[in-house]
Amino acid sequence: MHLSFQSLNGFTRPLARLIDQFERLPGIGPRTAQRLALYLIRQPKEQIQALIQALQDAHTQVGQCQICFHLSVDTLCDICHNENRNSRLLCIVADSRDVIALERTREYKGRYHVLGGLISPMDGIGPELLQIKTLLARLEKNMIEEVILALAPSVEGDTTSLYLARLLKPLTQVSRIAYGLPVGSELEYVDPVTLSRALEGRRILE
Repeated sequence: MHLSFQSLNGFTRPLARLIDQFERLPGIGPRTAQRLALYLIRQPKEQIQALIQALQDAHTQVGQCQICFHLSVDTLCDICHNENRNSRLLCIVADSRDVIALERTREYKGRYHVLGGLISPMDGIGPELLQIKTLLARLEKNMIEEVILALAPSVEGDTTSLYLARLLKPLTQVSRIAYGLPVGSELEYVDPVTLSRALEGRRILE
């Protein structure tokens, strides 16, 4: 139905299919999808081939770090491989976008643990579907002096933070980053200065 609707609005079937694929991407609406599709079909063949190759390489080569579960081409990501990072400070984030956002601040010098999501009973996501067992294993194996919970100020983020705080407080000091952030905001959209201050102003959870 969607493709035939696009065709009725003047788009040939191949172009309608391309627009449809763009609309499936997060944050891409119909107008943006159309602009991207129309832009790409006007590009030289070499540029299109380079885009296709980049997509294929990213899809086939990018996996997860075996320690922190951040995106990585190698067994260990660059952060886990860096011996200059503070191995006794561990920042817990929902996904790799949050790692990238925090790294932009250039303030945090510890290591990360990527949960792979947030606890959300409405979506059928429980603790067993996240990288929590591996987190506990890291704490048992390594001398972690502080765990920083850097999860979004949302219902799911708060639920996950409360769950982890209860689980981790017997094992190490647990803090949560301060928020001068709107409720429901995502870390990846927060500017580096605000995020840096949130790290500096983190509070210990009692």
